Amino acid sequence: MFTGYGTAGARSSRRRILRLAGGGLMLTALGAGTAGCREDVADEEGSGGAGSAEPSEGATPQDGQAPKPLWTKPISAQTYGDNDELVAVDGVVVATGDPLAALDGATGRPKWSLEGGAVPGAPLLLGNGTLYLASGKYDGTVGGYDPASGKETWRSHLGKEYRQPKPIAVDEKQVYVIAEILEDDGSSYTNVIAALDTGTGRVVWKEQRDVGTEESGVHAVVQGRHLVYTDFKKNLTVRDTATGKQVWTQKTTKTSFSVFAVHQDLVIVPQGQKLQAFNLSDGVEKWSLQTDKFDSFREPTVLEDVLYVADSGRTLWSIEPQTGKKIWQSKDLAKANVHVPRQFVKAGGTLYGATDLDKQGGIHAFDAKTGALRWTFNDKSGDYHAWIVATDGKHVYALHGKQLHALPA
Repeated sequence: MFTGYGTAGARSSRRRILRLAGGGLMLTALGAGTAGCREDVADEEGSGGAGSAEPSEGATPQDGQAPKPLWTKPISAQTYGDNDELVAVDGVVVATGDPLAALDGATGRPKWSLEGGAVPGAPLLLGNGTLYLASGKYDGTVGGYDPASGKETWRSHLGKEYRQPKPIAVDEKQVYVIAEILEDDGSSYTNVIAALDTGTGRVVWKEQRDVGTEESGVHAVVQGRHLVYTDFKKNLTVRDTATGKQVWTQKTTKTSFSVFAVHQDLVIVPQGQKLQAFNLSDGVEKWSLQTDKFDSFREPTVLEDVLYVADSGRTLWSIEPQTGKKIWQSKDLAKANVHVPRQFVKAGGTLYGATDLDKQGGIHAFDAKTGALRWTFNDKSGDYHAWIVATDGKHVYALHGKQLHALPA
């Protein structure tokens, strides 16, 4: 399975505004109505719970003790809390920024940098051993780079009649992009979704999206013959990867900032109190789960055939993705009075979750078999940016504002 998270129009997207609002910087401008949308805010006066002890020196800290970083480096990150702004592969870790910089995963030493390599809000998209990027030169191209060296290995141009194509997903044969369609006066009211050949760079197909859809806030996943994506207009859409033709689409009630999960033949979508799984082939509901009253599901992730998701009531769920059967539920987040994670990675027997808000948040480490909260890492910087986490299996990388930390996995 290959995934990508397109988030163009960075400065105006609702998700990013909410990320900033969580840090308290935008509350005055946005008002109490937006602040009330944050359902996962823990009591700011509560104790730190797990992770309140001083960091340990060892690579395998005891429960309740967060490890000290193996290294911490300042970087030129430009983050908005999107999961695809940090990637780790081939011994390097790359964080979005200008210049786009890759660091040695083990030492934190610079490996390569690329001026104008990342467009704010566009994903760092990995697939086929290639890092696909929207062009920071805003010349209408999409480039592919060797993540170990930073050398360009592939390039494609959608056409002069389209503005700034941004990659959203990739599979073995195609890179999928969304771009604005230009009018004669340079304005744009519609957008196109297209597939580019990963070998030749040629356009395989392109389809104009419905009027009223946006190129921003798009999250996409490729699964077999299906390209699945959501957007801020609350559309859940499936297209045929071979032709681009729409297989089905439906409105969703609330998609937790458009993030969903895919497993085998199902797409799993959080919609407020409900977590629903739909067949990729026809959109028919396969199963659903419901949280307690007044709670809502956050962003789900499937790792090693297990679905992990937290809810705003600070319960962490482990679920069989094909059946919706609960494997376990953990209340440790509520007991420790800490923020819920919105992004997950797994290394060995540990599940790592990254939170939006900084105070009472950071990177949580859980026992993947039980959901027990082992520790929470926080750099105590007070930076308002959301935490972002990635792993290469040997290390866990935590990006917070303009600081990148490497933790032992």
